[in-house]
Amino acid sequence: MGTALIYDEEMTKYKLLWVDPACKIEVPERLTASYEALVRSGLSDRCVSVPARQASDAEILLVHSEEYLEAVKKTPYMTLEDLKEFTLQYGDVYFHPNIYHCAKLAAGSVLQLVDSVMTGKVRNGIALVRPPGHHSMRGAANGFCVFNNVAIAARYAKQKYGVKRVLIVDWDIHHGQGVQYCFEDDPSVLYFSWHRYEHQKFWPHLRESDYDSVGKGSGAGFNINVPWNKVGMENSDYLSVFCHVLLPAAYEFCPDLVLVCAGFDSAIGDPEGEMCATPDIFAHLTHLLMNLAGGKLCAALEGGYNLTSLAQSVCQTVQTLLGDPLPRLANLRSPCRSALESLQCARSAHRQYWSFLKHAANPPLTEISTKPIKLAKEEEEKAETAEEESSAEAKVWPEPPERFCPPVCSASVLPDDVAGADGLKRLSSSGALQPRSVNKFKNHFMKAADDGDAVATISRLHTLMEKMLTNEIGNGLALVPDVAAAMMCVVQDLASDLVDRVLVVCVGNATGLNYVTTDGRTLVVQVSGEDGEEPKSKYYIPVRLKKGCSDTSGFLQAVLGLLLPLGYEYDPGLVLLGRMPESGVGDGMWQQLIGLLRGFAKGHTLVLMQANEEACMGPTASALLGHPAPTLQELGAPFPQDGDALERLRERLQADWKMLQTTGRMDCSNPSMLGTMPNARDS
Repeated sequence: MGTALIYDEEMTKYKLLWVDPACKIEVPERLTASYEALVRSGLSDRCVSVPARQASDAEILLVHSEEYLEAVKKTPYMTLEDLKEFTLQYGDVYFHPNIYHCAKLAAGSVLQLVDSVMTGKVRNGIALVRPPGHHSMRGAANGFCVFNNVAIAARYAKQKYGVKRVLIVDWDIHHGQGVQYCFEDDPSVLYFSWHRYEHQKFWPHLRESDYDSVGKGSGAGFNINVPWNKVGMENSDYLSVFCHVLLPAAYEFCPDLVLVCAGFDSAIGDPEGEMCATPDIFAHLTHLLMNLAGGKLCAALEGGYNLTSLAQSVCQTVQTLLGDPLPRLANLRSPCRSALESLQCARSAHRQYWSFLKHAANPPLTEISTKPIKLAKEEEEKAETAEEESSAEAKVWPEPPERFCPPVCSASVLPDDVAGADGLKRLSSSGALQPRSVNKFKNHFMKAADDGDAVATISRLHTLMEKMLTNEIGNGLALVPDVAAAMMCVVQDLASDLVDRVLVVCVGNATGLNYVTTDGRTLVVQVSGEDGEEPKSKYYIPVRLKKGCSDTSGFLQAVLGLLLPLGYEYDPGLVLLGRMPESGVGDGMWQQLIGLLRGFAKGHTLVLMQANEEACMGPTASALLGHPAPTLQELGAPFPQDGDALERLRERLQADWKMLQTTGRMDCSNPSMLGTMPNARDS
């Protein structure tokens, strides 16, 4: 199974035919720049090319009214003056004699993508289409959009394939009000949108784009808006919203299909968005969605008006869909206060609907920090707007780093009497260790293995580590006599000279893990069901769950709300994942965990398991090879004690780990937070 790419040059064959400052940025080059970047990078050749097709009238009528469709059908025969007059009845859009044809191709292309994914011809894909769609409404064109491509695709998937639940993620910088209106009373579609809002000052200037528009009737809770109330949002702001708002709701929703309104005007340099998130953030946003719905993900191009950042962002997205290792996101700053205020408001608005958000804080008690100050003169506002646009155009950013696929995706270190796992290269020792090193390392294994087994295991682990960190091998699995001892061996001996920082994730009960130092070379996160050693450093974080790792809901809440933000802030060069004997974690959750952790350290993850856990080799190998994890069905609420404990832990840790923040400023009505709230970024 591969990644589909849909592109047709026909969709470049319309443009603005008169002067309109609001529409001049929507140009054919948006599409050609995106596609040509994929060609130059060789990514298009790695994709499965799927031909575009036109959507039928019946398909368009799944979302739009017959009256509106019949009106648009007349546009190919209109004069220039007629087109201008026709356009005036709608907002911030333009018509052209060929736009009806292109709009049918755009909608039909997204349907082609849905067909390819739902029938298993490909795993995922992207449709480079124009005109975009997420602003168009049942009876109106709007915001460069004629037909609502993704909304049509959602209803099409439900009708044709019996899809029960669809997640729509809209990371375009404008609110996709057309999608919201279409599904706001429908509990089978969860719509998430972040968007530049500035307290309704930014287009489309709608009250219902704010955080408290949560859906209507039976659809209440299934519309999530995160309004950006200032410009300049960075990678950390985007990741915080994913970790603390979108992903908890998405996993609880358990979609059968993920559709992405992939607008890249939320990237740095775009004149519309004026944000500062770099193109490589879209690699990570895409990755975080790829284990939902069994990997069934369809992205459709929406906005993006800086041709450089647009093309780079499209390439980052496609490369992740293809399964390439992700770039490291170094030097993440604290989420800014305005972003945290929006996050806090969205979590508060939805805590009654989603059990994973039950412990969300109240909305800010004090005035939002970015409430607009009305300017005295219209001239001042115009001058400010011109200055902001000039600033956006002047932004510079580095080229996204090259992403290399290692020659060997995954390898294993196994006892001689254990059969290998499909797809994993079996490693043997490639060289002799120094006698002094052998004696030092061997001591860790003496209780669980004889000298010969210990030396062989150590030698093979050393070979695997070296090849992973020189990018000859992507990741690996090792069956060892004693997982806790092997973890200590890797951290203290094998990795110490090879990598800058190691994220250690221990699943299950174990002792002796509080060996980290205060220099930050190692961060240990242990999820278990029993009380253990008290942390002596910010770099050892024990997470205790009442039922241990067998409680999938509690475990997942710890992963999304604690482990992922910690991992992004720590930025490890290696991830070491240990599965302790009788950990109780289910295979599905285990695969989800491995899949999410592969987003760190350029995918360099080493999994250690007990030698007698051969039954778990298959699911582990599948996750290491990048296959989507199975869907986690019917997640219930975490145990109340676990939810309380996780929230207390997050509040305590946020003083040291800024990506754990979920509020914009300290809530003085909550005494437990006194002294724990770090300073948020102001800009």
